[in-house]
Amino acid sequence: MSKDMLRETSPTPPIRLAIIDDHVLVRRGLAIFLKNNDDFELVGEGSNGKEALALCAEVKPDVVLMDLLMPVMNGITATRHITLQYPHIKVIILTSFGDHRLIKDTIEAGAIGYLLKKISASDLANAVRAAHRGISTYAPEVTDILMQSVHKPHSILNDLTDREQEVLELMVKG
Repeated sequence: MSKDMLRETSPTPPIRLAIIDDHVLVRRGLAIFLKNNDDFELVGEGSNGKEALALCAEVKPDVVLMDLLMPVMNGITATRHITLQYPHIKVIILTSFGDHRLIKDTIEAGAIGYLLKKISASDLANAVRAAHRGISTYAPEVTDILMQSVHKPHSILNDLTDREQEVLELMVKG
């Protein structure tokens, strides 16, 4: 039997995806997009990190598209739990926020990708396929932020939140 015949009789199973976002409209839009790709199968949706964990335990998706800022449990905490409990599940952060601290925390939590919601449909599809193969994908803006942080001298002040920096400045001023 030739390789071509084997491909026809044993097609590659679709990439099983879960969408976690607290905005119903975003989830619906992503679901419509995913259904237009023959190599993707939507296996579940959730509106927060706690629902993401339950979904991963129940349906074990291959890839999770995860928002960051959600009620009940945020995307960073959920990503950390998922990557520890289910190391075969790949998490791609899909968010509107390109903050250095969020990016750093997300990467440390184990996300394989960090994309901004303004991404094109084809780029998102390619990122999902790459994540499934174990390849990281980051939005160009995210890569720029990471590169700037690498080239910038590290100071403990870089690790402070905006509010902590403000308090420190006030303390210095007396």
